[in-house]
Amino acid sequence: MWNDDEIAPNTGFPSHPHSDMEIITYVRQGAITHEDSLGHKGRTEAGDVQVMSAGSGIRHAEYNRESVPTRIFQIWIEPEKQGGEPSWGAKPFPKADRAGHFVPLASGFAGDDDALPIRAEARVLGATLKAGDSVEYQLSPDRHAYLVPAVGSVDVNGVRIDTRDGAAIANETVLKVKALDDAEVVLVDAA
Repeated sequence: MWNDDEIAPNTGFPSHPHSDMEIITYVRQGAITHEDSLGHKGRTEAGDVQVMSAGSGIRHAEYNRESVPTRIFQIWIEPEKQGGEPSWGAKPFPKADRAGHFVPLASGFAGDDDALPIRAEARVLGATLKAGDSVEYQLSPDRHAYLVPAVGSVDVNGVRIDTRDGAAIANETVLKVKALDDAEVVLVDAA
């Protein structure tokens, strides 16, 4: 599931339960404040990512404590196994560090050491591109992808994708992404 949410200032989602889900939050504007039943508290701001592995069960609340609207993508991925200890983490991913190439933001694959860990055979990646720049992503034949420009418009293998539009991708082994204007792209690679 891929939510595209706008949260008004000083509002949010009161405490509620989740289990057996990997929930990746990509903050596009503003900031989100997280609190959960394990005592985790944190503020994740625009461009940064938080991951909650709900595991056997966790209650959490998320609020926009800012004076401006907060805009987020929230990506839900089913874990490989049910249960397990719940966890939460957040990390900054400066846009300059992902300029011109995809950087793993959250991943269940060995080798993606700088990404936030998830308990799924999937990865969430981000890239920022200047107008006219291109980036490629290798996709295994048995995998699927979902790509959304958080900002800007891109051409993906000859198909135009505009801001906040999603492209479900299958039966492709190379994704050629060209920025039609300055763009910020989020990509999910999953089975």
